[in-house]
Amino acid sequence: MALDFTAIDFETANGFRGSACSVGLSRVRDGVIVEETQWLMRPPAGFDHFDPRNVQIHGITADMVARAPRFGELFAPLAAFIGSDTLVAHNAAFDLGVIRSALEVSELAGPAYDFACTVKLARKTYSLESYSLPFVAEAAGAPMTNHHDALADARACASIMIDVGHRHAADSVSAAATATRVAMGRAEAYVPGDGLSKATETAQSHRASGQLVPAQPQWAGGWPTEGENPIPNPDADPSHPLCGETVVFSGNLAITRPDAKQRAAEVGAFCASRVTRATTVLVVGDGFTPANLHTSRQTSKVRHALRLREQGREVALLTEGEFLQLVGGFWPASA
Repeated sequence: MALDFTAIDFETANGFRGSACSVGLSRVRDGVIVEETQWLMRPPAGFDHFDPRNVQIHGITADMVARAPRFGELFAPLAAFIGSDTLVAHNAAFDLGVIRSALEVSELAGPAYDFACTVKLARKTYSLESYSLPFVAEAAGAPMTNHHDALADARACASIMIDVGHRHAADSVSAAATATRVAMGRAEAYVPGDGLSKATETAQSHRASGQLVPAQPQWAGGWPTEGENPIPNPDADPSHPLCGETVVFSGNLAITRPDAKQRAAEVGAFCASRVTRATTVLVVGDGFTPANLHTSRQTSKVRHALRLREQGREVALLTEGEFLQLVGGFWPASA
C-alpha cells in the first residue's frame, strides 16, 4: 500500500456550512503532493450572502465570486479530482459537512467518502498548546503564511498527514489511524430525498423566517451561566474531533454556555464546568486567538490549562471560531 489520499479545505460565505465559496484540493501519491487545484465559487442559491465576519477571516467577497460557477456546477469536477481517494481535512467534520449540506441545498447527489481528521491524528502525534492548523503545520515541518486560503490550508493538511504517516511508519491513511488509535470517518452517499442534516434544516428554517443568520444573544456583561453538563451522545461519530474529549468553556461565545455544551455533547464530548486534570479541550471565547497564548490576555482557565500542560497533561485550546465550525454553529453577529 501507499500513502495516497486527497486533502481538502473549504471556506464558507456565512455561518451555514453549506455556503461554500472556495475549495482547495491537494492530491498525494506515495507520500508526495503530486497535483493541486483550487476554485472560487458562488454558494448555493438562497444561501449566498457574505457575512462580514467570514470575509474578515478569508478575504473572499461577493464581488470576487459574482461570475464564478455555483457549488452545484463545480461539484462534478471536484468529485472527479477526488475520485475514490480517502479525504483528509483539518477538522474534517466541518469540510465533509460542507459537501453534504451544499449537496442538500443544491439538490444534487453525491458519493460516499471515507475520511480522516488531522486534528485527531495531530493530538496523538504532537504535543502542542493549540491544534489550530498553523501550529500543527509548523510542527509537521511545513510552516504556512497564508492561513484561510483554501489551497494553502489543503496543502498544509496534506503535509501534516504525510508527516504523521512517516512518524508512525504508516503506509496508508487507515494505517496511520490504526497506529494512533484514531477512528476513521465515513460520510455516506447522498441522494435528493434523503433526510437532511441538522445544519441544513437549521439554515432553511432561518431562511424561511427571513433571517440571514440566527439572532445572536445580547450579552449584558458578567459571567456566562454554566448550566448543566449534558450526557454525551452515545451514537456520536467516533471520528469527530471532539468525540470522547472532556471540554470546558471560558469566556463568552456567540451562543450561550448551555447551548455550547449541548452542541459539544451532541458530537460525543464530555462537558465540565472547570479545568481539571481530566480536561482535554478548553474552548476560549471573547475573541481569543492562539496568538494570545504568550501574552497577558489569558483567562484563569487558560492559565490553569497551560500549567497542566507544563505538568505533562494534554490540554488543547480551541478558539470560538474553531469550536463553532466543529459543531455547526454560526459566527457571532457582526457590528
